[in-house]
Amino acid sequence: MPVRRRPRAFIVVATALLLGLTGWLLAPTAGAATGDGSPSDPNIAFYGRWDNADPAALVPRFAGAYFVTGFTGTRVALKQRSTIDLFYSIDGGADAYLQNVSGTVSLTPTALRAGNHTLRVSYRVVAGSYHGDAVFRGLTLDAGATTFAAARPARLLEFIGDSITVGTTSSKNALTAYGWLTGERLGAAHTQIAEGGACLVSAADGCTGMADRFLRTSTAAGSPLWDFSRYQADAVVINLGTNDVGHGVSSTTFQTVYTQLLRDIRSKYPRAAILALQTFTRRYAAQTQAAVQTVTAAGDRNTFFVATDGWLPADGLSDSVHPNDTGHAAIATRLAPIITEKLGPAGTTPPTTPPASPAPSVTSPAPGGSGCAVTYTRTSEWGTGAQFDVTVRNTSAAAVNGWALTWTLPGTQRITQSWNATASQSGAQARAVNVGWNAGLPAGGSVGFGFITDSTLTGATGFALNGAACSGGAAA
Repeated sequence: MPVRRRPRAFIVVATALLLGLTGWLLAPTAGAATGDGSPSDPNIAFYGRWDNADPAALVPRFAGAYFVTGFTGTRVALKQRSTIDLFYSIDGGADAYLQNVSGTVSLTPTALRAGNHTLRVSYRVVAGSYHGDAVFRGLTLDAGATTFAAARPARLLEFIGDSITVGTTSSKNALTAYGWLTGERLGAAHTQIAEGGACLVSAADGCTGMADRFLRTSTAAGSPLWDFSRYQADAVVINLGTNDVGHGVSSTTFQTVYTQLLRDIRSKYPRAAILALQTFTRRYAAQTQAAVQTVTAAGDRNTFFVATDGWLPADGLSDSVHPNDTGHAAIATRLAPIITEKLGPAGTTPPTTPPASPAPSVTSPAPGGSGCAVTYTRTSEWGTGAQFDVTVRNTSAAAVNGWALTWTLPGTQRITQSWNATASQSGAQARAVNVGWNAGLPAGGSVGFGFITDSTLTGATGFALNGAACSGGAAA
């Protein structure tokens, strides 16, 4: 994918502003009038990286930035500097699309009922650059009307990537991209730190390197460093590597830089769950896994590799690389429960080391006889580790509500991380227990999970589901 740069007029060297969730809400600008709808109104929550070099004209710097506020009265309008395309939603309704609007832009051509309302606005992006002049200069309300602080989600999800994360070729760009969809599905705030054509590594031929730009206010070269004290992400999802292969990035360089990105994210977000997605093209998959293995071996127990094989349906691409709306929705369906598993119920904080509490108990009796079959496959390896995928099928006549699979690992092999199941180990004995969303296993039904080990050994034996021996299980 070609690198597309922002229009030069929009590249502003500045500090950043982000108003938002409890615990990462900036103090209002001195002299801000609460409720007046100005850019410094503390009732307006800005999600994403917003540039406030001019406090009267705020500029979003990455795809998917948006703001949310409540307001009273019957009408609301935006004050825009120059022509822009944008999406807006009032009272949680479908996003409406306006093109080539400027000045005072009415968002209520038909008056609303009198009372309290909510507003969300997101400027349209094309390959990471805003389509027009994305400069917010405030809101215009009815005489006597005011803004008020809308409910703020308890969690923030950050998505780092390229044009796929931007949502290029989907119907509403950032709003129909998997990151936005996943955040909405989980009731979380969300940001997309992404640009079309971006690489992981800053390439000599000019490819924007997100390993560096993650640390900055914008994707402009030499942009000021972002102030990470302004918000803390609860989960960070990385999808990078699709473009690096076309810019001469070696496997060794990719792995080294990816490892450093993981360390940088951890230093900025000490308690975030970090999910490193296998790219949908499988480019640099082994190096991505190895980078995760490096940081987990060094003690980071809240960083995970996520295999994405089979996530995109046959009709999920608009071209050979970019998901369409169907593809992005399918990705969100697979990703949302994984994020939920890593974060736990809302209101809890994910640990940075494995919990000491015992694994969840299994509530159903074991299927009688050989009521299960296991497929246990080594799907990739990289010298110091390997990934294994496991499928368990309930061959009994009874449904299982809660399951645990046990088996014996070969030699001194150790499990270092898992997904779609909670894995534990005592000596050579391994155990994987369902997570909340995949506890049910109907008669004839299957469930899958995966894990990474610190060696490439195969030859696991003794598979049992809820205590009943399973057939199959040979590692490929």
